[in-house]
Amino acid sequence: MLENLNLLRAFWGLFFIFWTAFNTALVDVVGSEQQIPLSVVKLWASAFGGEIKSIAAKYSGSQLLQKKYKEYEKDVAIEEIDGLQLVKKLAKNMEEMFHKKSEAVRRLVEAAEDAYLKHEFDADLQYEYFNAVLINERDEEGNYLELGKEFILVPNDHFNNLPVNISLSDVQVPTNMYNKDPAIVNGVYWSESLNKVFVDNFDRDPSLIWQYFGSAKGFFRQYPGIKWEPDENGVIAFDCRNRKWYIQAATSPKDVVILVDVSGSMKGLRLTIAKQTVSSILDTLGDDDFFNIIAYNEELHYVEPCLNGTLVQADRANKEHFREHLDKLFAKGIGMLDIALNEAFNMLNEFNHTGQGSICSQAIMLITDGAVDTYDTIFAKYNWPDRKVRIFTYLIGREAAFADNLKWMACANKGFFTQISTLADVQENVMEYLHVLSRPKVIDQEHDVVWTEAYVDSTVSLHKKLADDQGLVLMTTVAMPVFSKQNETRSKGILLGVVGTDVPVKELLKTIPKYKLGIHGYAFAITNNGYILTHPELRPLYEEGKKRRKPNYSSVDLSEVEWEDRDDVLRNAMVNRKTGKFSMEVKKTVDKGKRVLVMTNDYYYTDIKGTPFSLGVALSRGHGKYFFRGNVTVEEGLHDLEHPDVSLADEWSYCNTDLHPEHRQMTQLEAIKRYLTGKEPLLQCDKELIQEVLFDAVVSAPIEAYWTSLALNKSENSDKGVEVAFLGTRTGLSRINLFVGPEQLTNQDFLTAEDKENIFNADHFPLWYRRAAEQIPGSFVYSIPFSTETANKSNVVTASTAIQLLDDRKSPVVAAVGIQMKLEFFQRKFWTASRQCASLDGRCAISCDDESINCYLIDNNGFILVSEDYRQTGNFFGEVEGAVMNKLLTMGSFKRITLYDYQAMCRTNKESSDSAHSLLDVSTVNFLSTFPCNHQRKSLKQTLEPCDTEYPAFVSERTIKETTGNIACDDCFKSFVIQQIPSSNLFMVVVDNECFCDSVPPITMAPIEIRSLLNYIIHNESLKCERLKSQKIRRRPESCHGFHPEENARECGGVPGLTAKPPFVLLPLLLTIFSR
Repeated sequence: MLENLNLLRAFWGLFFIFWTAFNTALVDVVGSEQQIPLSVVKLWASAFGGEIKSIAAKYSGSQLLQKKYKEYEKDVAIEEIDGLQLVKKLAKNMEEMFHKKSEAVRRLVEAAEDAYLKHEFDADLQYEYFNAVLINERDEEGNYLELGKEFILVPNDHFNNLPVNISLSDVQVPTNMYNKDPAIVNGVYWSESLNKVFVDNFDRDPSLIWQYFGSAKGFFRQYPGIKWEPDENGVIAFDCRNRKWYIQAATSPKDVVILVDVSGSMKGLRLTIAKQTVSSILDTLGDDDFFNIIAYNEELHYVEPCLNGTLVQADRANKEHFREHLDKLFAKGIGMLDIALNEAFNMLNEFNHTGQGSICSQAIMLITDGAVDTYDTIFAKYNWPDRKVRIFTYLIGREAAFADNLKWMACANKGFFTQISTLADVQENVMEYLHVLSRPKVIDQEHDVVWTEAYVDSTVSLHKKLADDQGLVLMTTVAMPVFSKQNETRSKGILLGVVGTDVPVKELLKTIPKYKLGIHGYAFAITNNGYILTHPELRPLYEEGKKRRKPNYSSVDLSEVEWEDRDDVLRNAMVNRKTGKFSMEVKKTVDKGKRVLVMTNDYYYTDIKGTPFSLGVALSRGHGKYFFRGNVTVEEGLHDLEHPDVSLADEWSYCNTDLHPEHRQMTQLEAIKRYLTGKEPLLQCDKELIQEVLFDAVVSAPIEAYWTSLALNKSENSDKGVEVAFLGTRTGLSRINLFVGPEQLTNQDFLTAEDKENIFNADHFPLWYRRAAEQIPGSFVYSIPFSTETANKSNVVTASTAIQLLDDRKSPVVAAVGIQMKLEFFQRKFWTASRQCASLDGRCAISCDDESINCYLIDNNGFILVSEDYRQTGNFFGEVEGAVMNKLLTMGSFKRITLYDYQAMCRTNKESSDSAHSLLDVSTVNFLSTFPCNHQRKSLKQTLEPCDTEYPAFVSERTIKETTGNIACDDCFKSFVIQQIPSSNLFMVVVDNECFCDSVPPITMAPIEIRSLLNYIIHNESLKCERLKSQKIRRRPESCHGFHPEENARECGGVPGLTAKPPFVLLPLLLTIFSR
């Protein structure tokens, strides 16, 4: 019994020791957990929220404006927008605008063809024309140079303020061509008659910009006349025949197989010339064409092995892919052309039967230094007598021993033969095939109107050294071919050239009433290949300020900006010219891509008749689907438009000021006033929009007196913390009031043209308006503007709130108001509020001044507005408190949204670039401020190249108002409290500063280049092949002119002193073929 008692005592003794040790350890851990009282944080948040809302509401005048709109509530009519009717009406407007441009081009065609018909070629013609390079140039003695007579040039704002002559055109001749070549002089002479039509077109439609005629002989006549400047080497390499608008108008879509001889005799310079010839042929292929390249010696070598036996679309990505592989070709062995020809014919035949490709012209391009046979048995098997596949032969080198055979092959198959001896010969000789392919269209006399995809005009920069932000205008070109109508040459199908005019994309935007699309709504258009013509998310330029074009800017697919549509439902319906509706949830980024708005969009789409384009309109659900009409008298509205602080959106089209030159200097506000007072009866204006502008002017006018009274009251805003109050309405009307002198403004660019994201633009409402519209009515959204330079921290805070007509989701947001205040003023209010406590003796148990805690103020996207460390202002909270942000994500207080950018530019080390990239001529830069890719290694010289990136954005969960949490770190628990600031998008976060979670990495918003999948594809040949073969749905052009029975194929090229000498036994067969 005693033993049992001793054992029991020993047990309890050991238990007490372990229990004491356990509790000591527990006290150590729990003691390191800082207890942050939720009630105190709630008090701070409430005090700050009440104070800052009071300031924002007072200085913005939000309650007054809301009251004024309410007073008119019974007098307005709210309408739900019919998206289908809207998109059809917009498409009709665009159709009419495009038709006007095409009619101007048609008049040029008729004038050019008539002029040529009346002209007789004179080999000795002497004619002094205005050469665009030589005009106004003098020699050392002060005399004008030959072809350089005086040419009056006057700056014209309609033409980018360039010095032009709107009475005359002038002529540009490529540097490698002789200015006074008889063919050029004769062409320039008869095309002078276009001057009258150029001027007449411009008088009929003053919105026209550049009009031009690109001659098949190589010269380029441009109106208005302008001086061209050579590059630093004294060269102008521009050749109009290489431009897409020329090639597209001159020829029909085509399927092309390029055969390249890589036998041993092609070593050295010959192979270099051959590769350049292939590259030049690729330059002439467009998105409606299909191709493949086969190298041959005694075996066949597909340049891209996985595309064995098929053709791919000649889009930019595929052409660049093949160019990269050209460098891998080397010469050896014996050339077995018969094997290559058999393969090419079989491939074209099988591909044609699949229903893919152009289903129009077909051609084989043969690049070789010789052929020992004429291979008539192969042609007889596959191509005769119809000769539906044209053969174009390029003899490489100076030797002419095998020229007869190659010319015979071309002539017998409706093609063309040419010899290329040097690299300088390549371009001119490659161009010959285009004129052969144009013959059927010429004989048919079919003047098909073609429209190009959107592109940035590069010729403007050749005219004059422009500033970085000048000249880079996104546009499309409408073009038509010009034919010889002389009966005696009809069967030869002589193409004289192509005429065209440019249509800036901003002209399309002027036809779109932004006020009817709502705050987040937009219009967009795509081509028959699914490429974007216009879309607010299209970013054709990179490196802000320097305005360089992205290499792939003209072939951005709709699926790359509307990427949430994973199945391409919207894209494919538009490509197929359907009319309909599609809905999906979208994630739209704003504020330099750092914030995201999640909403549901309804898309409405239809085709634009007479063009290859389709138009779409996106309307956001909720307030974005409603529009209201107010009504006031013209006298009332005009009176309230007179205030000096009233402005209208410059890029919106209230009145068309482009139609008459005397109107072009008017602002939209001036135009409206003159229109309403009857002083400018010729002005064409949007009556509906102007009526709503007058209504908004009247309703918002009282806020002027309100702001003025605040500014005059010296006791108010004595520390000048609030600097600007502003207002914007759904009609693009803005009012601005300064509470400090202009020179005292902290942010000088705010609400100016320099700050594009915060003003009304052609394709979007101001950022503060868009964000306020998504806030709970009556609450303010606060933010710190992001600076483009990381070192330049913003020192202002913007607050804005939306004004709704009714108190439900179906009410349109009629306006937004806000203020901009000093960041220091805003932060001072926060720190004052965080020192309050509820204790009677005034002693606070905890304060943000305590070193044991860190206090932050973050917004609904996780960006810091207030921190004890000022350097953290504007940073993402997850970069500073990674453990806390991770916990907030886990608890659901914030959610991560994955976004994709398929138009990104990533830095790549120049040393690691493939040699083929030199063909692309990507600009070299030093440490550019763009997305850094995670695979990047530091290098003094880097290039920017297109890439796809994935990056996160973060959004708070609205239903969660307050949260507390504990985080288990290495040897402690880190506690925190997050409390929403009432009537705002802000959260106060108080974090324990005595427990460190160094093991938890920060959460960043850095984009990651999507390479993991690509790397897998690269190492998986089957997936790589499928990726190359896969093509998105596209729609073929409606017209095709591949053949004509009357075509005269006898003019099929040659070299000096060469005549085609087919074997005698083949003469009867050849004559039979030519007779067809």
